[in-house]
Amino acid sequence: MKNDIHDLGLVLDSRVKLVVIESWDEPRVLETLTGLAVKRGLGLLTWSVTEGLQRLGFGGEVQGEGDSREVETALRLIKADVQPNLYVLCDLHPFLVDGPRVVRLLKEIAMAESPFKPTVVLVSHALKLPAEIQRFAARFSLALPSEDELVGIVREEAARWSERNNGVRVRTDNRTLRQVVKNLRGLSHGEARLLARNVICNDGAITQEDLPSLNRTKFDLLDLSGVLSFEHDTARFAEVGGLFSLKRWLGERQAAFSSDRDNDLPKGILLVGVQGGGKSLAAKAVAGLWGLPLLRLDFACLYNKYFGETERNLRDALRLADEMAPCVLWVDEIEKGLATGDHDGGVSQRVLGTLLTWMAERKAPVFMVATANNIDRLAPELVRKGRFDELFFVDLPDMQVRGDIFRIHLVRRELDPAQFDLAELAQASDGFSGAEIEQVVVGAFYAGQAQQKTVDQELLLQELKRTSPLSVVMAEDLAALRRWADGRTVRAD
Repeated sequence: MKNDIHDLGLVLDSRVKLVVIESWDEPRVLETLTGLAVKRGLGLLTWSVTEGLQRLGFGGEVQGEGDSREVETALRLIKADVQPNLYVLCDLHPFLVDGPRVVRLLKEIAMAESPFKPTVVLVSHALKLPAEIQRFAARFSLALPSEDELVGIVREEAARWSERNNGVRVRTDNRTLRQVVKNLRGLSHGEARLLARNVICNDGAITQEDLPSLNRTKFDLLDLSGVLSFEHDTARFAEVGGLFSLKRWLGERQAAFSSDRDNDLPKGILLVGVQGGGKSLAAKAVAGLWGLPLLRLDFACLYNKYFGETERNLRDALRLADEMAPCVLWVDEIEKGLATGDHDGGVSQRVLGTLLTWMAERKAPVFMVATANNIDRLAPELVRKGRFDELFFVDLPDMQVRGDIFRIHLVRRELDPAQFDLAELAQASDGFSGAEIEQVVVGAFYAGQAQQKTVDQELLLQELKRTSPLSVVMAEDLAALRRWADGRTVRAD
């Protein structure tokens, strides 16, 4: 808070008479402004539509003609003040819309150059100033809590819980505590305290099971919905058949991504391959393996018919991903949003430029996992070395992996794999993708229900014979993709 008070004091020294602070943590803003007022010997007054003008610390409504709960009355009282007091106006933003007299009064207050005139601080969760007064205002942001402060907040809430429960200590371990602290990054002091309290109060413990709920609540607090979606179910790598090379690569970099270093963090990977080969499942599994929240960026939600809106939506999505860090950002079928072309008015090129700039300049620990089916539709500057840490090719599973995939889906449906000849199923499913194998198991279930019998080897083999995999239907496309990948990518299997 000391740094905030110092920096805010520098703003006042510049004789700016209108300051804007956007924050959800109004109590901390008021606490900071109180500290500044005490340090400088200034009077501090607050205004809200329910309480009117109040002297903070002394109580009582400011006396004057009219009801100070009326915004115009309050602003006229402020304008008439001849003392360098601080006036904090909370949630004034609704009155700036279609309020010409309110806007004019604020402009007249802001244009005052005398050091003996008051300073107005507008505090709201979000506030866009009208063009008439925008250039007269200075924007200020409270510093987010440091990692040490976040550790202190968690320990304070743990101590409070212990006091309420006869001295019983909160159970946790250092690894989980570090993960919780990292996942609290990007929140204000008040929000971090609320989430830490929620994690502890349920059972008096901070465990790995608390992380998904913590991340979901953080997502809701940051209001990321619309441009990003939060993926609840992040797959375990045990549920992903094959991809041994990819698993090893990720395992080698997990510690580096979880470290406190700001440089040389893993950036991300691009997964290229056949449809249904497990690329999307692998993207989910990265978040599950690393214990991180998974955010999905859907280009279909970004595109807007108005000029510039699509790029702005993408910038908002990437900014919010930075605030959610550390996290995994999953961009599924990236070629559909960034495919190069001359028939969209240049939108795809501008979106590509926005994404490339973020990829090159981002500092937050956001690990990007992009998947693509048609690599030839992507711009060369996106797939060149350096944009992603590695480019992996996900091919159709081999015989051993196909057997593992059958085992995974049989277990998921409460069937005993020992009752099936997995080797025969694997051999009969040559050319099938993981998604197609799953649908074979699902189809066998439906057939079993229709015939009023339990799924057995015969039903699975019959379903395999009825299915034409993409490797047959689109054999030429698959062959071309394999030729392109050879020598350009690292095999994920």
